[in-house]
Formats: sequence, C-alpha cells, structure tokens
Amino acid sequence: MTTLMHAALGLLPPGSEAVVHASPAGLPYFDPGVDPDDAPAAVQAWRAPVAAADAVLIASPEYAHGMPGVLKNALEWLVGSGELAGKPVALLTASPYPTGGDRARAWLTETLTVMSAALVPEASLGVGMVRSRLGPDGALTDPATAEALRGAWAAVERAVQATADR
Repeated sequence: MTTLMHAALGLLPPGSEAVVHASPAGLPYFDPGVDPDDAPAAVQAWRAPVAAADAVLIASPEYAHGMPGVLKNALEWLVGSGELAGKPVALLTASPYPTGGDRARAWLTETLTVMSAALVPEASLGVGMVRSRLGPDGALTDPATAEALRGAWAAVERAVQATADR
C-alpha cells in the first residue's frame, strides 16, 4: 500500500504538495473517556498535521474484509477533536484481488461520514490486482490507474477550492 501511495503522490499536479504522515501504529488504544484536549502526546502529534492539511488522502489496504484495526484506531482519535469535519478526504484502497479493497473503502466511507468528513467521491479509488500495476521499482506501470489517480487529484483540488470559497 505504501508503494502505491508514493506512486500516487508522484502524480500530484504541479504546484501541489503533500506531507506523508507517519504510520499511526504507535498510537495508544482509543479511549473515549479521554478529553480531546488532554490526549496523549502521540495523539496530539497525529492530529496536528491532519488539522493543518487542506485535504487528506487516506490510503489503506483491505484486511480481513475491512480496514486495518490500526487505521480505525487512528480515526477514532480524530472523532471528538474534529480535525476531519468538513475537510476534503480522498480514499485510496488496494487489494491483491480484483475488488480493489471495496470492503475497506466501504468501512472507511461509513466511518468518515459519521465524522462529517467531506468525502470526495471522484477521489475514492480502489486498485485491484495492485501488484500487477506496479513495477519492481515501485513505479506505476498501468496507464489506466495513473489516469484515474490524476483525475482523483484534480477532484481533490476542486474540493479544496470549493472549501476555500465558502
């Protein structure tokens, strides 16, 4: 998944920039009893770049017919503090199977809808048979996937501009 995400970032439109956030694997288990303002330092460090971003790309493999638990945990830490509320969010899921991670994308869509994220449907992509679309060096080798990713970035840019115009 990381390789696909980096390939997608290589297709960003000129003038756009992205910051890759470290893995949320070091976050403590979510505790709904913790006041958002009193969250542990690791959680605050997780929230800060999300809050500062104009838009967010969530890239996830499909695992056991859903998103990995570490990602769900990370998203739960954002619920009460609201960093994703109203923010354009793009989804990129992948699977070694033809489905492209559709179940993970469905779980993410449900979770992010509850969080009031501004999901960008045109930037919600699933990449099936992902290994066959990447070369040994991690470069994207499938022109149709590259075109879909460019279209997703354009949709994110439009959503960011629409948010800024409000």
